[in-house]
Amino acid sequence: MTHLLALVSAPPLQATAVRRVEVILLQPHVVLVVVITDSGGVTKRLINFGESVDPGLVEWAGEYLNEQVSGLQLGARLLRARFENLDLSVREQAFLAALRPAFADAIEGGDQALFVGGTAGVLDEFRAEDLDGYRRLLEVLEQRAALLGLMRASLGSKRPFVRVGSELDDPDLARVSLVGAPYGLQHRNLGTVSLLGPLRMDYVKAVDAVRSAARELSRFVEKVYED
Repeated sequence: MTHLLALVSAPPLQATAVRRVEVILLQPHVVLVVVITDSGGVTKRLINFGESVDPGLVEWAGEYLNEQVSGLQLGARLLRARFENLDLSVREQAFLAALRPAFADAIEGGDQALFVGGTAGVLDEFRAEDLDGYRRLLEVLEQRAALLGLMRASLGSKRPFVRVGSELDDPDLARVSLVGAPYGLQHRNLGTVSLLGPLRMDYVKAVDAVRSAARELSRFVEKVYED
């Protein structure tokens, strides 16, 4: 539709179930949370508390989480319900709330997939004087990690964004623009829909395109993560 290079980053949706959780008291004020997924992924997070933590509470949390969340998909409504269980005491709920960010880390820590489309069509959008930038763009496409880093830098945004030339932190991409929009759940972004092309692209059309695509992807992942 835009004749631009389309990029979509996506979390590993098929491999996000919890296999085991370890809650370890490292120091009186420091708790280590380890989340192991069914794909073998391991995420660790240190949580600092303002006062000494009851070892019994730490032991209870480990037993509770392994009993209640093992086998549940990260981000699913059922998993969140285990953290917001009204049958627990206020003290237990507060402690679980402090541990909960470790599960968000587990979602974001997986290797993201990258989908690319429109590589051939975008060549028509570059003029002769832009070809050096296009050549560098092809090199970046071969460097998956660099490209994901380029997109991840804007993942915290809640709105469509435009990064032009020098804002891409690569002098060889000075004649290239990135237009994107994040998608995901209401409380957390999961990926980015982006368009790469020359500086003279139709920005209104590009922003409308990524916004629409991000909206549809958000509807899709809501179904995947909320079921």
